[in-house]
Formats: sequence, structure tokens, C-alpha cells
Amino acid sequence: MRSVSHHQLEAFVRRCLVALKMPERHATIVAALMTDADLNGSDGHGVFRLPQYVKRIRSGGLNLQPHIHLAEDKGAMALVDGDNGMGHLVMRFATEIAMERAAEHGVSWVGVRHSNHAGPAALYARMPLKRDMIGIYVAVGNANHLPPWGGTEMLLSTNPIAVAIPSNEEPPIVLDMATTVAAYGKVKTAAQRGEQIPEGWMIDEFGNPLTDPARANEGFLLPIGGPKGYGLSLVFGLLAGTLNGAAFGKDVVDFNADSISFTNTGHFIVALAVEAFSDIAVFKRNVDAAIRSMKGSPTLPGFDAVRVPGERSFQVRCQRERSGIPIPDALFDSLAELAESLDTEMLSES
Repeated sequence: MRSVSHHQLEAFVRRCLVALKMPERHATIVAALMTDADLNGSDGHGVFRLPQYVKRIRSGGLNLQPHIHLAEDKGAMALVDGDNGMGHLVMRFATEIAMERAAEHGVSWVGVRHSNHAGPAALYARMPLKRDMIGIYVAVGNANHLPPWGGTEMLLSTNPIAVAIPSNEEPPIVLDMATTVAAYGKVKTAAQRGEQIPEGWMIDEFGNPLTDPARANEGFLLPIGGPKGYGLSLVFGLLAGTLNGAAFGKDVVDFNADSISFTNTGHFIVALAVEAFSDIAVFKRNVDAAIRSMKGSPTLPGFDAVRVPGERSFQVRCQRERSGIPIPDALFDSLAELAESLDTEMLSES
């Protein structure tokens, strides 16, 4: 492992994107969001994805001059067309719209089509927190790794959901989960590190446990809760994909294998103003009380503490802001090759 400061990492990502002719203002936004993913511990969705993004940009599969705009506008409800732009830019635009409309209407649902991979779900669910709003984000994953329950054809993706709820003195509640036992990004990072994955993440076509991530293409991910996870993945795909005129099911493009085809990724973001339902201060104090109640619960044997969603991410962020972001050697070497190919300054260790 190498260690780099988040300032160094953000500057490196920005340099790479600018070298690819992405407008500087866009590169600044994307670099900040990608670095935020790594700070929060979403290692499969931060700088790990940069070589993949670069490949897609070089192949012409991503629009560097997108006209991100409202395709439909119904006040509290809206539909954003991302014009095949970088997913981070599209979702930031959509989330800003959702927050503006929620301030006026109390709640806003903004759908998105013609987007791309946008990093971890929590990035966008967290944004409304700064305005004392609840954020809810759902996306169609960028590759299908899940068959319908009882089937073998991979027609569904991890289709994640994130929900962020503001608090007062405690860190906010931030639920960020895939509808599969593990996100595929975790499988990819394990493969790069030469690590095995736990039983229960994947099975092969014969139903046997698959623990070698290098053989991931020989099997598929398992849904959380069996048929319940399958049902969630299906419903989220319909809401984030089909409803928005975005890809779903057989139309999903595997961006791991295809760098040229437009992905037409779909998402939606909901911003909900707490003040439309409750006094903000009272609500946040009550959230604090709920968190403390959970954490004060007696533990089962083998557990050192009861945790709440987002707690680990908060702790990781605090640690990485102090001591730097760990970069596995294989990824560091890949980024060095990338910098050389782009004729830009390499990432420096802390």
C-alpha cells in the first residue's frame, strides 16, 4: 500500500482529466467527487475507476462537452438529460435541481437518463444534508451481474440505493447498499489486490461458491435476502431506468467490457425538506436519540459494538483526512502508467 493525501489525489485526477481535454471546471467537479468517494472508503468507486473512465473517454464513448439539461419540468418533478456526459457531472446537476425544488415544494424527485457511471450512491444522497434535507438516490448499475431469482441469465445489476438523514451532534445516518450481497466494485478491487472474496458473494453457473475474483465472469453475484434482493433490484431498475427512458435489463451496456457504446445510465434523486414535516432542530435531536439508542443496545457474543449506517464511512474519512488515502501497489502502478501516457505529473506519495 502507498498513501497519498486527498489534496494530492484530487489534483492528480484533475490533471488527468484536463489532459484528456475535459473542460477545467468539469474536471474540478469530477476530481472532487471521485476523491470524496475514496475519503469515505468507497475504494471501488474512486480513483480505482480512473483508468476505466480514461479508456472510455479515449474511445469516444463519453461526451466531454455535454449539454446537461431538463428534458421535462413539472415543478417538484423533473427529468434530466445528461447528453452522455460524465455521470458525476450529470448527477451533481440533478441533485442541485432536486434541492432547489425541494426548498420550494417540500420534496422533489428528479429522474436522469443518458448518463454514465457516477461513483458511489452515497455521494449524491449526502448532498441534501447540507440543506437539512433527506437525500434518496437510486441507480441502474453499469453492468448486469445478477439473474432473476431462480434464473441464470444476468438481466439485473447491483442497482444500489443510498439514503442520508441529517442529525445534530451525531454523524448523519447514511445507508449506502447494493441489492446484491456485495457491489461488483468490491470484486474488482479484490482481483486487483490478489485477494479472495468471501463465500456468499458469488456463485458459478452450477451453484457452487465462487471465491476467486479473477473468475468473476464465470458466475454471478447473489442478491441480498434471496428473492427479496432480486425484487428490490427489479423495482429499482424500473424506477431509475425504465421510468426515465434509460437502459434496463437486456439494454444495459457492460461498461467494464465496452468502452464505446453509450450506456444511457439511469438514476433518480429525491430531496426531502425536513421542515415540511417537522421542526428541523427537534427532528435532528430525535435522530440523535435514535442513534444513541441503537448504539446503546447490549451486544451479542462476538460483537464489540452496535453500529449504524454511515458510521464506518465517517470513521474512515476522519482517518484518511489525517493520514492519507491508501493506494494498493497494483493501482498505484496503473496510475503511474496512466500519467505517463497522458504526459502529466505522476501522483505523489504522502
